[in-house]
Amino acid sequence: MAPALPENESKRLESLRAYGILDTPPEGSFERITGLAARVFVVPMSLVSFVDKDRQWIKACIGTDMRETSRDIAFCAHAIALDEVLVVPDATANARFSDNPLVTGAPGIRFYAGAPLKSPGGNVGTVCIMDTKPRAFGRSALTTLEDLAEIVVEQLEFRRATQQLRTELETLRSGQTG
Repeated sequence: MAPALPENESKRLESLRAYGILDTPPEGSFERITGLAARVFVVPMSLVSFVDKDRQWIKACIGTDMRETSRDIAFCAHAIALDEVLVVPDATANARFSDNPLVTGAPGIRFYAGAPLKSPGGNVGTVCIMDTKPRAFGRSALTTLEDLAEIVVEQLEFRRATQQLRTELETLRSGQTG
């Protein structure tokens, strides 16, 4: 089942683009977050992903070599519509996901938990974990995944502020040489 668009879709996409994160090379800070998530939750797959207009783009991942998927099949596209963690204990038993090609084929997702990346303009992506086996997910685990998502948003805000400072510095430098 294709995910519904969030009510604030245009503002959300504007916020995503303002981060300048799409189609950028790997960065250690995001890679460390996916590695940490995989180790903490003892899962084979973890992603930091961003949901664009027509695709899910994967900034960092553990356990899969996917770099993007169609938004229509992305679990994360469902997660960004929520204000809390989306947990799918067994995708084969969930009407929204049981016929999803990521469930019926490779990588064989059974369990999914995704915490939305809550930017001021809307949820731009997720930190998510996946397993090839069904599993339960408790309150403490939800809180930990939410914390990791907040760290990603803080990193995005830091990247944006750094870029703004670089732009201002270049403007100042070009004004002094002219």
